[in-house]
Amino acid sequence: MNKAPPRIEIGLNAAIVAVHDQQPLILAVAGKDREPDALPFGPFDPIAHRTLETGLRTWVAEQSALKLGYVEQLYTFGDRGRHAMPGDIGPHVLSVGYLALTRESEESAAALERAGARWRRWYDFFPWEDWREGRPTILDETILPALARWVTTEGSKGSPARALGREERVRLAFGVADTDVWDEERVLDRYELLYEAGLVGEARRDGRNAPDAALTHRTGEAMRFDHRRIVATAISRLRAKLKYRPVVFELMDATFTLRELQRTVEAISGRHLHTQNFRRLVEGAALVEQTGEIAPQRRGRPAALFRFRREVIKERPAPGLRLSARV
Repeated sequence: MNKAPPRIEIGLNAAIVAVHDQQPLILAVAGKDREPDALPFGPFDPIAHRTLETGLRTWVAEQSALKLGYVEQLYTFGDRGRHAMPGDIGPHVLSVGYLALTRESEESAAALERAGARWRRWYDFFPWEDWREGRPTILDETILPALARWVTTEGSKGSPARALGREERVRLAFGVADTDVWDEERVLDRYELLYEAGLVGEARRDGRNAPDAALTHRTGEAMRFDHRRIVATAISRLRAKLKYRPVVFELMDATFTLRELQRTVEAISGRHLHTQNFRRLVEGAALVEQTGEIAPQRRGRPAALFRFRREVIKERPAPGLRLSARV
């Protein structure tokens, strides 16, 4: 008796980022019946969708009433069991993740609410990634002690072989030793370690050994399926891309002050930047130009308005903000 060939479906997921009031936001589709939030997503229809990106834009518009601007493909996620369904014998779903950047506005927020979507602060899902006010307390009070216990436990049978052991992976991802530093681009590495150690809600939901169920409630909000992993991938990509592409201006209004630009970069990178050094960096890179206008100020000194100088894209191949890769 011939067995039916395995079925494969292609899904499309969008990690859509905006910044508002100094907070990086991720667009989420509200869950029903107490389900966690999810990213906008849907299946690729090879008949109705001319391209993968066309399908993605269609699903985003349907689920959020938002028309996307800047979009780039992130990664293809294909692990079996991604959708966490016990006894799953359904098709194997390959999901193509995308990063999209947009500007949050009152008009878009109202349209999103009608469509059942909403903006969420991404640090609600990754509280250990926000260093703007200093080292997050959750690291030393919760995460690192739990990882230390995990490092000393015997590895589970059938775990994939890795070039680096648990201790080395934790050290590199979290900058544990005194000589180590925190690399803000390792968002995905840190989340995957926490998942493997059973320290996030998705791990417990997916049947992994969770040593402390109460602890998973302190390590950020869970998302449906593996969508928090996709968001972690998007944050890693965006933080890295700030350094070699002018993508931050996709999140800015047409005109802005240098302070607003700095606060946006800080929100995305999760780190505090020295104001004078940042201004020298921006001006030295010739990324912006003055408009000749002054921003209205309720208090303090008036601030000059700037705009993105688009000619810089033609002048050199990598016009980004060359921040140090580490905090």
